[in-house]
Amino acid sequence: MDFTFNEQQRDFRSALRAFVEKEIVPVASEYERSGRYPTEIVEHMKKMGLFGITTPEEYGGLDLDKVSFTLVYEELARGWMGIAGILGSHNLSCWMIARHGTTEQKQELLPKLAAGTYRTGVGLTEPGAGTDLQGIRTTARRDGDHYVVNGTKTWITNARYANVLPVLVKTDTTATPAHKGMSILLIDTATEGFEVQRDLGKLGYKGTESCEIVMTDVRVPASALLGGTEGRGLQQALSGLEIGRLNIAGRSVGIAQAAYDAALVYAREREAFGQPIAEFQAIQLKIADIATQLQAARLMTYWAASRADGGNRVDMEAGMAKTFASETAITASLESMRIHGGYGYSTEFVVERLYRDAPLMAIGEGTNDIMRTVIAKALVSGQGVIG
Repeated sequence: MDFTFNEQQRDFRSALRAFVEKEIVPVASEYERSGRYPTEIVEHMKKMGLFGITTPEEYGGLDLDKVSFTLVYEELARGWMGIAGILGSHNLSCWMIARHGTTEQKQELLPKLAAGTYRTGVGLTEPGAGTDLQGIRTTARRDGDHYVVNGTKTWITNARYANVLPVLVKTDTTATPAHKGMSILLIDTATEGFEVQRDLGKLGYKGTESCEIVMTDVRVPASALLGGTEGRGLQQALSGLEIGRLNIAGRSVGIAQAAYDAALVYAREREAFGQPIAEFQAIQLKIADIATQLQAARLMTYWAASRADGGNRVDMEAGMAKTFASETAITASLESMRIHGGYGYSTEFVVERLYRDAPLMAIGEGTNDIMRTVIAKALVSGQGVIG
């Protein structure tokens, strides 16, 4: 199996890496400490077309292959994971609209979203429903040619900058099973009754906001029903999470790569007992383990992405990549911190930020425990094959 990038992918990665090294790495720590929103970086990403990586070319997007898609998140997270988060929810939303939207919805929204003149995210999680999306309580009652939406969403990335937000609602609260009564509405965030109530404090994942949204009698045109048919919302959301897990796997590889790079540089430069600590076997073993797990995570991520490029459903593959890569990011950041010793605990070094960012990768787009059940179900049912 050949994991060599083609010429287009190599050039794309080079452009991404140059952008990250020039525009993100020098300011990431300062921006994070000050709480400054990375406006200039966002504007540069618009010019690069990164807000349209999952949008078809006919609507002005790049429509990247899935390997290149994961490269975007790997390279951005290598510089600052929060920046990758700004694009993650946006492009997941674009992908859902491109795949499930009506012709009118695509024509109206996708060109603006691909250009970044419109921003978006995804409104799924609620205070009492994260992993169990069928337990959401946000309702949308039909009233003539509108829906009236009431409910609360939480942990919503890009909430303060979104112009339109796909929101998972219950259009039929009596449906059995519950998913048959769930739909997605493309809600204009300027609509009366739609309120971004507060930003949630976080251990890491700075640079982009994570908000709680309250909707009180928000009137949404029936034409905003994604795909035009009720009862398809959960399936639409889950199809988006499939590529969302490739995004998380890519971000995890980027975090682990940054942790490895920092550990190797520090180990070569830091001296103890008259020699660089890289000469001590205990340090060498840590570096070897980080590198080995990093390479395995990267190859698993590219494998899952290439399977998706082949037109396959990749619930199992993406779940495997997301689980393994995120655990690798956590381990790599911790081991890199240990190699740095006391300096690893200092905000003067990047490793402490990596250590705070990494745990989210094991939670976002489905916890790793849930991923293991997804993997197991695919294997037991015969839909997933190993070997």
